[in-house]
Amino acid sequence: MVKLCRLLIAVLLPLMLLLAACGDDDGDDGTDAAESTDETTEEAADAGDEEADTEEPAEDGEEAAGDAADGASLTIALGSEPTSLDPQLVDDGGERAVNDNIYETLLARTPDGELGPGLAAEMPTQIDDTTWQFTLRDGITFHNGEPFNADSVVASVERMIRLIEEGVTDNDGFFSVLTGAEAVDDLTVNITTEAPDGVLPSRMYWLKMIPATAADAEDLSESSAGTGPYQLVEWVRGESVTLAAYPDYWADAPAVQNVEYRFVTESGSRFAGLLSGDYDVITNLNPSDVPQAPKEATAQGQEHPVLILDADEGITADVNVRTALNLAVDKDAIAESLFGGYAVVDPGQLLSPSILGHNPDLEAYPYDPEQAAQLIEDAGVAGETITLVGESSGRWLLDAELVQAVAGYWEEAGLVVDLQLPEFGEYLDVLFDRESRADAIFVSSSNDILDADRQLSTYYQAGGIGSSNSDQELSDLIDAGRSELDPDARAGIYQEAVQLAYDQAYFVWLINNEDIYGLSERMQWTPRVDSKLLVAEMSVTG
Repeated sequence: MVKLCRLLIAVLLPLMLLLAACGDDDGDDGTDAAESTDETTEEAADAGDEEADTEEPAEDGEEAAGDAADGASLTIALGSEPTSLDPQLVDDGGERAVNDNIYETLLARTPDGELGPGLAAEMPTQIDDTTWQFTLRDGITFHNGEPFNADSVVASVERMIRLIEEGVTDNDGFFSVLTGAEAVDDLTVNITTEAPDGVLPSRMYWLKMIPATAADAEDLSESSAGTGPYQLVEWVRGESVTLAAYPDYWADAPAVQNVEYRFVTESGSRFAGLLSGDYDVITNLNPSDVPQAPKEATAQGQEHPVLILDADEGITADVNVRTALNLAVDKDAIAESLFGGYAVVDPGQLLSPSILGHNPDLEAYPYDPEQAAQLIEDAGVAGETITLVGESSGRWLLDAELVQAVAGYWEEAGLVVDLQLPEFGEYLDVLFDRESRADAIFVSSSNDILDADRQLSTYYQAGGIGSSNSDQELSDLIDAGRSELDPDARAGIYQEAVQLAYDQAYFVWLINNEDIYGLSERMQWTPRVDSKLLVAEMSVTG
């Protein structure tokens, strides 16, 4: 109980001070906004299913009949600014929140996650083990007036391959298997992979299509042109991004005409702006603020906060130390006390039960601080320093507070924690630095494409942009799972892979938290299982 109280004081006192500091803030300080990201379990806390005494948003994001304010404008607060608006160059939550409305993909998902046609007219057919053929919709144009056709798809695939080869994209974990694309005719294109790839349809839900003339562009931030329902109007660096509805959009016209994204790193400032009416949507609503929010909406979350441990060098190269770091953390207390019950403990893997490959036999490492301290003592590292890197921008819900809590647990187990909380851009440099790995790096892993390969190839597999091990056996299993086209066999391979990573304690697995959104009174919107902020699914009343 003493430890839990200390955890609560360490975490909640800074939040209380922040809210007090924001009490006189009108929310219009030009630094606004909150961030979105991204499986889920059936046991999410009942509190996460309650609305805050307001009418529920209509299903599928549709407005209540007769109440929609067509042509309206709304403001969304993001916790971090995009590092670029090039959807093929970077992969961060601020970029996705904006670009998911500008650019589109060959395949799409319904709000509940079902994969189906997007810019493609139908689901792809497999020509052979490494070739998938897509038939495209006719009559679609990019915002710059260019037609969307097979040449656009070829350019999109080939540019992504080039960016991966040049080592300048964050998206290699999604698309490194691609080898090319070929136009069969104006509306038919074949996409090829280096090996049989059961993930390819899900990848094409993630690869945003660009105009053919953009194939050689180094950064599309200043020449944004997608096929989506919204087009870029202005990006004021450090302040906001503004979008407007594209008048020649190929599908149904959205109810919202204009949307402004503002960048606000502090959760207290975002919440103050929601209360004052400056913002219509804030993501990462603090669980403690839910009762005071005008409206709240929740969805089973895609976010799995985790700590990546360097298994190759330093203090964490010892599996016994890595095991101790897991045993030292009271994950139940974090889920209940810090996240207010809007989270469940992860069972030693990043795959949620709904994802193929989830291993039902794994259980979370128990909270055993005495054994943790003994393992650290036996390893001869008691009193030594471990570096723990998080980030300070508020990119993920309660991310800094979560890392601070973990640091406290590790210190109680006998280590000295060098806690570093850089700004988001600097943090990404650390996360993606494969040459010099920190002992422990925080990340919130989201299964964006709703396929196991996303998380395993990025964070588990040696060479992944977020991995910190050189385990060849694990890497081979992930490769084998990716190439397996039979779903049952593929599931078995992935279950073996996550068991191996569990046994080697390559991570400190923490929780799976829900997505919690704060909404203004006039907002009508139902959150999606993939955590996308699609403004075309939103409406406002009055």
